[in-house]
Amino acid sequence: MNTNSHSKVARKEKPEGALRRGWTTGACATAATKAALTALITGEFPDPVAILLPKGDAPHFALCYEAINDTGAVAGIIKDAGDDPDVTHGATIISTVRPLPLGSGIVFAAGEGVGTVTRAGLPIEVGEPAINPVPRQMMRDIVNEICDAHQLPADILITITVPNGEEIAKETWNPRLGIVGGISILGTTGVVHPFSCSAWIHSIHRGIDVARAAGLNHVIGSTGSTSETAAQKHFDAPEIALLDMGDFAGGVLKYLRKHPVEKLTIAGGFAKMVKLAQGALDLHSARSQVDMKWLAELASKQSGNDDLRAAVLSANTAKEVFEIAQGADIDLASPVAKCALKTVHDTLRDAEISVDIMIVDRQGKIIAHEL
Repeated sequence: MNTNSHSKVARKEKPEGALRRGWTTGACATAATKAALTALITGEFPDPVAILLPKGDAPHFALCYEAINDTGAVAGIIKDAGDDPDVTHGATIISTVRPLPLGSGIVFAAGEGVGTVTRAGLPIEVGEPAINPVPRQMMRDIVNEICDAHQLPADILITITVPNGEEIAKETWNPRLGIVGGISILGTTGVVHPFSCSAWIHSIHRGIDVARAAGLNHVIGSTGSTSETAAQKHFDAPEIALLDMGDFAGGVLKYLRKHPVEKLTIAGGFAKMVKLAQGALDLHSARSQVDMKWLAELASKQSGNDDLRAAVLSANTAKEVFEIAQGADIDLASPVAKCALKTVHDTLRDAEISVDIMIVDRQGKIIAHEL
């Protein structure tokens, strides 16, 4: 359910130089819970508060808010995502802890700005707060440790609140995944690695899980909003069928290989589909490039014209190549789609999935569709 880390807006480019790492919402929630529970028992808030993360990191967090009242204790921490373009950077993660009747155990609740799961397929049951399994376990461990140290029963209600979280969630894929009311509390290691691909790819996987759990037999992976809109309109597909693929074609295909659906559509612009046709599974400009020689050979094969081949070799971009071919009345999009289809089938291996490739121009027109 890694849905907070990358927004639906254009992905920022990675800056030069060493980048500062940050901390997940799950790490912040755990630290806030430790501070609040400690204060509930002792009357004193540890500030800064230290926690041990799953891989051995031991960060310290400064509190931005603290309060004790007759029913419980509250602590807040401002999330620092380091240099990652995380939409939850700067959000306040607040934990309120209250004692429960003996035998209740540790219970989680979603406060304002934390989502609730409404669709099956995620690692949290429907109706539960969108607090992922690892942060839940981290908070349980902290509560048990503190309660054991004070010889108290670990019967505690933990309510996580994120002011403005519902607005922040609009910039994530939570609404598409059926997580309503706010953001998710996430993290498997507690650490945010700047510009990591893993969070985005995990979002793709959760999208596939939700679609499968809903009984959908057709999902659509698109490289951007224009191609996604065109594909959704063409198939009259529900929003739940749309995967936030972006540049990560491999993230879609490798997961579907083990978790198949009946039908997959890959939709994208000409340049991205050229890269897929050439065998690239990561379509980002920093990690794969258009092979102009390959395009020149394809253009020459389509036209039988060496002059066209030379013109393609002198072009600077795939867009320019497409325009050159258009001017010569040569269809390059269809053969590119056919080659992209081969890459997809090769990557899916023996998975029984029907695949089609759709190439969409910048105006949203479908210029090739290969089955």
